[in-house]
Amino acid sequence: MIRTILAIDDSATMRALLQTTLAQAGYDVTVAADGDRGIEAASVTPFDLVLTDHNMPGKSGLEVIAALRAWPPYQATPILVLTTESGDAFKTAARDAGATGWIAKPIAPDMLTELVASLSAQTAS
Repeated sequence: MIRTILAIDDSATMRALLQTTLAQAGYDVTVAADGDRGIEAASVTPFDLVLTDHNMPGKSGLEVIAALRAWPPYQATPILVLTTESGDAFKTAARDAGATGWIAKPIAPDMLTELVASLSAQTAS
């Protein structure tokens, strides 16, 4: 069951959208403005789901995923990449880094909450 979510994105607008949408759906959401801050937050608090932008200053989303997957608490945690990229090479790289999947930007709030609810149901069973 997903209760806590870490959302990492360098766009303040996207962080606000993720925070508001997911909090209104009943999740406890922590936001981080870049990959380094996201990794720092994940090292302090275990999250049930991680959403990360890919193209960010500093560490990319794929670097964040690889770093998190190296830690035992995050080896089975769902991690989704938020991205405008859709090519097969990117999808392969995301899978290789350990991404559970990806969400194409821009994202509709209803689709986001439905996706998280679906993931939550899968992790509960």
